[in-house]
Amino acid sequence: MKLEFLGTRGYIDAKSRRHRRHTATMVIHEDVSLLIDCGLDWEGQLPRLAPDAIAVTHAHPDHAHGLKAGTERPVYAPEVAWRDMAEYPIDDRRVVAPRERIPIGPISLEAFPVVHSLRCPAVGYRIEAGGIAVFYVPDVVDIEQRREALAGVRLYVGDGATITRSLVRRRGDELFGHTTVRAQLGWCQETGVKRAIFTHCGGGDRHRR
Repeated sequence: MKLEFLGTRGYIDAKSRRHRRHTATMVIHEDVSLLIDCGLDWEGQLPRLAPDAIAVTHAHPDHAHGLKAGTERPVYAPEVAWRDMAEYPIDDRRVVAPRERIPIGPISLEAFPVVHSLRCPAVGYRIEAGGIAVFYVPDVVDIEQRREALAGVRLYVGDGATITRSLVRRRGDELFGHTTVRAQLGWCQETGVKRAIFTHCGGGDRHRR
């Protein structure tokens, strides 16, 4: 399995030559490519990327608005995300149910609900190919069924919005925002995940519900 981090930027203005596009990560195994997330500034770029399929974690602009112009490729997304993407000209819409293993050629995808946004509920994806498991969650406060999600995972790809300063907020009993890289490394240690990469980096001052 090969991962290509095409975009690493959260919904912030700051950018650089190597860190300038919103989130988009390509998973490639054998002759199949799966693009996970397609943020706002990828709109119009899908023909160039030419993935075989696309999966969306949630419908925030920096994860899904690159699909606003539509695509002929199959797009996998949770039902709640499809409500926010209802007007997108996408013909092949596939609903991702929690904990359902979805084969995309030699790659399998399994969605785990995560705490992140109140308005745009999100999932993280357990991705398996060639006997290797990776967990991908670019925006997260917590992972539901975390131990099951990370069991046997070789690589954790997580939320790089903040290293040590908590960006978790509360409305009533509900949490939203971003947990720290330090907390996510703690999850990895607890579950025996030995490698981690942090993407979707942000400036730490924007909190969307």
